[in-house]
Amino acid sequence: MKKLILFFAVFAAFAFQAQKITFVSEETGKPLPKVMIFSNSGELVTTSSIDGSFEKDSLKPFQNEYALIYENESLGTLNLADLNTAVIKLRDNVTDIEPVVVNNNKKDAKYILLKGNFNTYIFLNNRLNSYADGIVTYVFNNKTKKLKQIKIEQYRIFELINSDNKQKAVSGWNYKNGLRAPDLKSLSQIDDFKRNKRLKLREVSTSSKDAVEVSAEALQDKELSLFGYRVYDVKAGMDVSFEKDSKKELRDLLEYKIISGFKLKHKSEAAYNKVTDYRNFYPTDLSYTDDDDVPAVKFDQSKSSYKTSYWSDAGFPNMQTVFANFFKNDLKEVKNTGSK
Repeated sequence: MKKLILFFAVFAAFAFQAQKITFVSEETGKPLPKVMIFSNSGELVTTSSIDGSFEKDSLKPFQNEYALIYENESLGTLNLADLNTAVIKLRDNVTDIEPVVVNNNKKDAKYILLKGNFNTYIFLNNRLNSYADGIVTYVFNNKTKKLKQIKIEQYRIFELINSDNKQKAVSGWNYKNGLRAPDLKSLSQIDDFKRNKRLKLREVSTSSKDAVEVSAEALQDKELSLFGYRVYDVKAGMDVSFEKDSKKELRDLLEYKIISGFKLKHKSEAAYNKVTDYRNFYPTDLSYTDDDDVPAVKFDQSKSSYKTSYWSDAGFPNMQTVFANFFKNDLKEVKNTGSK
């Protein structure tokens, strides 16, 4: 009897593990985190975790082919037959992330200016709802390393043209007012997160970077009711990558990503709607300065504001071209009020 129980325990463990699939780099053999898996119709089906893995069942109902996006670039397609193996090797055509360029070393300056590129997008029921990207500078207090200001220099906004925004129909809302550049104040709190038992934290090192993933959940067993709306299944996560074996300081930052989501409906709607918000930052330059006067514009989601075609620069995380492949002419840019 004991042998029979042991057999079923081993079988169950094997069956559970067999459901997990891991993406790795064909060149280095290292895991590929945050690979986005899209259906042919443009729905975001799932995303690999910080260790490159995802649950096979998350792709149900299965399709013959999926599109793969990694670091804002297409990696080609994933076929149904590929799901019969526990490890999938991908030819990641993305070059190594360039380290932040330090423009001066005035360590006793009042401020640290961290400049870079950002993109942000919101999915409604796994389908793109709105998108923005741009150039942003974060102003940090050099002594405390805490965030002081967020200054957006240029940006553009895109939205799908089929949103109707009826008050009681959450499934048709345009969520572009939720678009934001990520807030980097959590960078100074990572050590505190490690001591918080209510948070889930994982650290992974690849051949080129060290990554930290922090996540939290709320309203998993009950919903929150407010003004006729229902909210539940709230999730939030932060992914931060630093140069490998570095001191994990601002100058070592490679990527900063925020992913949050919840399920929402009006009481008149039969089903909940899944809303997922992505906010990503990729630093390029760091300066020490006594002057925090950075040229900036107001981030107004009803318009774009740019003077240059910044998205054409090499290395810019232009997810708009990825989404345009799925949605064609349905993804429209709002009017640019800046001058080119």
